[in-house]
Amino acid sequence: MFRLGLLLLSLSALLAAPVQAERLKDITSVAGVRTNQLVGYGLVVGLDGTGDKTSFTSQTFRNMLNNFGVAIPPNVDPKSKNIAAVAIHADLPPFAKPGQPIDVTVSTIGDAKSLRGGSLLMAPLKGADGNVYAIAQGNLVVSGFGVQGSDGSRLSLNVPSVGRIPNGATVERTVPNAFAQGDSLMFNLNHPDFTTARRVAEQINNLLGPDMAQALDAASVRVRAPRDPSQRVSFLSVLENLEVQPGEETARVIINSRTGTIIIGQNVRVSPVAITHGGLTVAITENLDVAQPNVLGGGNTVVTPRTEIEIEEGSGRMFEFAPGATLSDIVEAVNQVGAAPGDLMAILEALKQSGALKAELVVI
Repeated sequence: MFRLGLLLLSLSALLAAPVQAERLKDITSVAGVRTNQLVGYGLVVGLDGTGDKTSFTSQTFRNMLNNFGVAIPPNVDPKSKNIAAVAIHADLPPFAKPGQPIDVTVSTIGDAKSLRGGSLLMAPLKGADGNVYAIAQGNLVVSGFGVQGSDGSRLSLNVPSVGRIPNGATVERTVPNAFAQGDSLMFNLNHPDFTTARRVAEQINNLLGPDMAQALDAASVRVRAPRDPSQRVSFLSVLENLEVQPGEETARVIINSRTGTIIIGQNVRVSPVAITHGGLTVAITENLDVAQPNVLGGGNTVVTPRTEIEIEEGSGRMFEFAPGATLSDIVEAVNQVGAAPGDLMAILEALKQSGALKAELVVI
């Protein structure tokens, strides 16, 4: 207890330094402490005629009735517009214990039009190992809706074929993890960086003592930890609030070619270069002329196309970047010439090809 008090006092002294730092819990994750994906299959009932008519839905409905002692003759197809086959998925949080509720998402897998007003019947949710970790059931919350006319016209808002059930599943099995095992904990950086990993190890060693933390690579920092689970929880509670100043990001320019969005990082630099920005507008118009021969000539009336081409060349403008130009210099120069997003993409691409753009160019 006395040692933990000293750790908390030392942590308070370190947190007092206002240096654009971030908490360790915000930039790292603890190895072994993770969510697990669950998936299941089930039936949604109580729909207002918006269910599906697929064969596997009828088969599932028949099997469910057989489990309740209701036998359907083989030559009878139990089709119902009020039932839909659905896929169910959820995320199982770390350390989730049996009896705790989790949220689930339900999506149609047949031709059902909407799940509005439906209720999910009891369905098991399995993990990647095939074991059942939760049981889902409940009334769906659907934000979208859709209407359809007799002439085939249709209007929909959002997506009515997907719904959620808050606290719709109950955890039935605990996922084992290695949090309380071994003599050390592993912190994994969300964004691997050698500088950040070194600073994390240095901050932990300054707090706990030398050789308590070791940076293994750009993404992982290993820290010696107590074996007792309760002490390990208190130990991690202290470390996760430790503030660390991350290393600066790599100079990067990100271009979204579909939306025209361009993001320029703060460390982007440009070598001395001059750029000419100009525009060329080409307008092509197709007109049809009718040739009418002399009435007594015996010829045929024909339609001949006539093409008109107009070319308008804009005045080219040039701007120059001085050595070590920064982000603000680039933005100001581009705004002065009135470049559109497409033109700016071409300018940045040309700068990268010429070697003047000192940054990574990423097109998404």
